[in-house]
Amino acid sequence: MLVTTTNTVEGRRIVEYQGLVSGEAILGANIFRDMFAAVRDIVGGRSGAYEKELKSARDIALEEMIEEARARGGNAVIGVDLDYETVGKEGSMLMVTASGTAVTLA
Repeated sequence: MLVTTTNTVEGRRIVEYQGLVSGEAILGANIFRDMFAAVRDIVGGRSGAYEKELKSARDIALEEMIEEARARGGNAVIGVDLDYETVGKEGSMLMVTASGTAVTLA
């Protein structure tokens, strides 16, 4: 499955549009990771635990979007947009959404 942020694919013709597809992932942050991240913020550096969770959420959202495109008969998703938000009472959860247009390329 070809996935791209562009609205066209160079050298390929779109023969059919299957419509908007999306995927979502919401992951909670662990309290121990939160404490570790706070220490990292104070002393500097990167928070590997949060980066791992962010990558996991992004991968889940993209995979859900791709599966929806396949179910509609598409072989590509164009115009992909990824959005990242924190949700929950204290921003304790991470939400990633992936959306795009499922198409069939010649």
